[in-house]
Amino acid sequence: MASTVSEHEVTAPVPIAERTPFQSSHRQALVLGLLLIIASLTLYNPVSRHPFVNYDDDRYVSDNAHVKDGFSWESIKWAFTSYDESNWHPLTWLSHMLDCQLFHLNPAGHHYTNALLHALNVALLFWVLYSATGFIWRSFMAAALFALHPINVESVAWVAERKNLLSLFFSLLALGTYHWYASKPRVGRYAVVAALFALGLMAKPQVITLPFVLLLWDYWPLQRAGAPANQDAGIERQSIPGQSIPAKPWTGLVLEKLPLLAMCVASSVLTLRAQTAAGAVTSFSRYPLSIRLENAIVAYTRYLGKALWPSHLSVMYPYQPASLTPSQILLSLLLLILITAGVAAAKKRYLIVDWLWFLGTLVPMIGVIQVGVQAMADRYAYLPFIGLFIAACWGVSEFTENRSLSYKWLVAPSAIVLVALSLASHRQIGYWSSNLSLWSHATAVTTGNFVAEDGIGNSLLAQGDLEQAMPHFQLAADIHPTDPISNSNLAFYKMQHGDLAGAIALYTKVVDNTQDERSKAIAFINMGNMQMELGNLSAARDNFQAAINLRPRNVRAWIGLGVTTQKSGNYTAAIQAYRRAVSLQPTDLTYLLLASALQRSGRDAEAVSATQTAKQLSQNITQTQQFVDKLLAH
Repeated sequence: MASTVSEHEVTAPVPIAERTPFQSSHRQALVLGLLLIIASLTLYNPVSRHPFVNYDDDRYVSDNAHVKDGFSWESIKWAFTSYDESNWHPLTWLSHMLDCQLFHLNPAGHHYTNALLHALNVALLFWVLYSATGFIWRSFMAAALFALHPINVESVAWVAERKNLLSLFFSLLALGTYHWYASKPRVGRYAVVAALFALGLMAKPQVITLPFVLLLWDYWPLQRAGAPANQDAGIERQSIPGQSIPAKPWTGLVLEKLPLLAMCVASSVLTLRAQTAAGAVTSFSRYPLSIRLENAIVAYTRYLGKALWPSHLSVMYPYQPASLTPSQILLSLLLLILITAGVAAAKKRYLIVDWLWFLGTLVPMIGVIQVGVQAMADRYAYLPFIGLFIAACWGVSEFTENRSLSYKWLVAPSAIVLVALSLASHRQIGYWSSNLSLWSHATAVTTGNFVAEDGIGNSLLAQGDLEQAMPHFQLAADIHPTDPISNSNLAFYKMQHGDLAGAIALYTKVVDNTQDERSKAIAFINMGNMQMELGNLSAARDNFQAAINLRPRNVRAWIGLGVTTQKSGNYTAAIQAYRRAVSLQPTDLTYLLLASALQRSGRDAEAVSATQTAKQLSQNITQTQQFVDKLLAH
C-alpha cells in the first residue's frame, strides 16, 4: 500500500534557522519602533519644563491673538489666508490653535506636542526604510541617529518650529505611501501621495523638494528606474518576498511627478509672495548672487562638520559674508567636488541617492534666495541629514560585509555613538531651559551675533533688569546699526528717561529700515504717544493711523487715535476709534474712554451705559478712571 503525505506534513512550520528575514522580523521591527519612540520621548522629556522662547514663540503662539484663543471660524479663515511670519502654512497655524485649545498658554503641552511629533517622525523613518529596503538593523540605526542627533534639538525644543516637525511628518508618510503606490500604480494611490505632500507643504514649504526625493527613491531603494542593480542588491536592498515593483523608464518617472511639481510651483509662488510682503527676502543689491553662492558653498561643508562633530550649535548663526576668505571658499568647494566624485566612482546606488538627498533637500534653505539674517540653521538640517544618516549606516554595513566581519563587531561602536549623541543632545536641550541660557550660549559659540545680544537684552527686560539689558541692546546696535529690536529698546529707554527727541530719532530709524510690520507699528505707536506728550496732536494722529494701517487689530493704536481726535475736538471720530478698540478688547479702559467721548458729544444715555459696562469689567474702576482723566488732560 502506497504511503501518503498529509496536509499537515506539507504545511509544517519552517524551522527557525531556515526562515527568511521577512517571516521572522516584523514583530522585531514593531518592538524596535516602539523602542525608538520611547528613547526619543525620554531624551526630550525635559522640554516639557521649558518656557516659551522670546524668539518667534510669541508671534506664533503666546502673543498671537488669532492662535492663543483656540479654534474659531475667524481664526481658521485667517490661517488659510494669512501671510503672517513670512509664510503660508495654514496647517501649522491650526496645529498651534489646537494646542491652545487643549493647553491654553501652558508651555508644557506645546513643548510635549513637539516631542511627540519628533518621536513619530523617528518611527516613520524606521518604517519607511525597513519597508523599502528590507534591512531592519540598518534602518533602526539610521532612525536612531535621526532621533538622537543634537542638530535636531532646535526643531524639537523650539515651539515655533512645529512647522518643521509637521512638514517632515507628512513628507515621510508620503514617502512611505509612494512605496505602496509604486508596487501597484493606481490613480487613487497617487492621489493619497499627492494629498500627503500637500499637507506637508501646508505645514512648511521647505519640503518642496519631495518630488526630487521620490525620483531618487525610484532609483534606490525601489529600483523602478530601469533594470535593478542586481550586483548591488545584497548590500543595498534585500529581495523582499511578495514584493514586485515594475520598472519604468526615466522619462515616465519624471512625467509621473508633473502633478507634484505643479504643486511645488504653486507653493513657491505663495511662499515668495508671503516672504516678499513681509520684507523677509534680502535684495540682490545688498547681497549679490556671487556672495550668496560663496556662503552656500561654505554652509554645505559646515553642515557636514555639524553632522560628524555636532558642537558649537547655536539658535542663530549670523550671516557674515565679509568673514569668508577665498581659501575657505576654495577648500569647501574642493571638498564638495571630491565627495561627489567619490560617490560617483563608487557606483553604489544608496551612496548616490543619499548624497543627492543631502545636497538637494538643502537647496531651498541654503541661501541662494536669502530669507532672514542667518547664514545657516540647525533646523534646516532636519530633513537633509536623513540622507547622511542612511549613507553612514549602509556604508558601515558594506564595510563590515566586505571584510567578512560579524555584525557583533558593530554593537559596541554603535552603542557608543548613540550614547555620545544622547549626552550631547541632553546638554543642548539644557540650553533651551531659559531664554537667558539659550542666548548666552549663542554668544559664546558665535561672533558678531546681534540677534543673540537682543535675546539676552529681552531676557533681562523680562526679569525687570532694565539697566543690565541696555548694554546688550547697544552692542546689538553697534553690530547692526539698523536692527529694529535694539533700536526700539534703546528708544524706549530714552523715552523713559525723558529724552523724547532722541527716542523719536531711533524709532524713525526703525520705521525707515525694517519691513517687519509689527516692529513698525510699535514704533509708530510709541512715536504717537511722545508726539502727543509734546503737544503735537497732528503728528501723533498720523503716527497712530500709520500703525493702524499696518496692524488693524492693534488696540493701543486705536486708543491713541481716539485720544488724539478727542483732544482735537472731533468727538465723532473719537467715538468710532474707541468703538473699534472696544470690539477688539472690551475692558474697563476702552469702555471708559468711549464713555468720555459719548458724554462730550452730548450722548449722555449711551455714556452712562458704557460706564456701567466698564464698572462690571473693572477690578479697580477708580484707578482706571484716574488713568483716563490723565490721558485726556490737555
